[in-house]
Amino acid sequence: MQKLGHNEYRFQTLDITREEIPPHLAQKIRSSILFAGPMLARKGRVLLPSPGGDSIGRRPLDTHFLALMELGARVETGSFFTLSTNKLKGAVLFLEEASVTATENAIMAAVLAEGNTIIENAASEPHVQDLCRMLVAMGARVGGIGTNVLSIEGVTKLAGADVRIGSDYMEVGSLIGLAAATRGEIEIDDASPRNLRMTRIAFAKLGITWETSGESIRVPGSQVLKVVPMMGGQIPKIDDAPWPGFPADLTSIALVAATQAEGVVLIHEKMFESRMFYVDKLIAMGAKIILCDPHRAVVTGPARLAGSELVSPDVRAGMAMLIAAMAAQGRSTIQNVYQIERGYENLTQRLQSLGARIGRNDECP
Repeated sequence: MQKLGHNEYRFQTLDITREEIPPHLAQKIRSSILFAGPMLARKGRVLLPSPGGDSIGRRPLDTHFLALMELGARVETGSFFTLSTNKLKGAVLFLEEASVTATENAIMAAVLAEGNTIIENAASEPHVQDLCRMLVAMGARVGGIGTNVLSIEGVTKLAGADVRIGSDYMEVGSLIGLAAATRGEIEIDDASPRNLRMTRIAFAKLGITWETSGESIRVPGSQVLKVVPMMGGQIPKIDDAPWPGFPADLTSIALVAATQAEGVVLIHEKMFESRMFYVDKLIAMGAKIILCDPHRAVVTGPARLAGSELVSPDVRAGMAMLIAAMAAQGRSTIQNVYQIERGYENLTQRLQSLGARIGRNDECP
């Protein structure tokens, strides 16, 4: 790997000498599972430790392995997952769930498999589309990009390519929620507004709006946040769904923004049974929340939040805590900030540039 400039890198992997992914690295991040597809395609064998990542509930790997087995892989379980193949061959796959990383693993294996592959019930999030376009630039043949049915014609080899990674709609959505909850104003360049259409619909239920100009958006300051009832006057609901539905990773952000909006809203996180387990920390700060069960919370706002001692349990809940701390009166301390910073580059410095009184450790103003 060679760093060429700010956020610009060159990678070259002509010779891969190892088949085993180091456990201490794999346990740091969920996406270590994404070595499965390309290593099978390149080496025919890979030893994978159980991946790490956020503790937000059960995150089984069955969809990954079943898809790769359909393409000709053998899977053995033990202290490591051992995946091997004599030859990958195209197949018609129907994924058990529209998993982003399982779809990506299947794509990366299929582009170098012999023959044609169809992937049905595929995830179609923007980052899956980015991967497909990168592989096409490298010589792969992928059709149906952006849909839930992908058609792949296997090729014998891939070449290098220059690729630009798209903006992260979860990061953009988090910054929108931060600005709204603190009544701040922010302009976000290169925000890819086309990826925020469902986020706009969901956030509008809390009275959150923004303006679009080309690829940039501006969240106006001092918004009047007020929950918008449904047509019949019922309490509205913000719930998540696979793309293009409202992203599960933004339910935490919507929930904390709802604590600052006038009215009552139901937040329904359908996908992960432990994602709501930070809500007690917000209640301790003064939020008016009823946790109905592991998936649903009723939020009544606005609430006057007070600074507190917090611990980030995962990247999105940690960001929600940070937003709550910035909207609160008084000083807050958040521990385990690694969980937040791995999803938000240079977060402290960027928030400082916006006028936030935030710092790391004893540097906090």
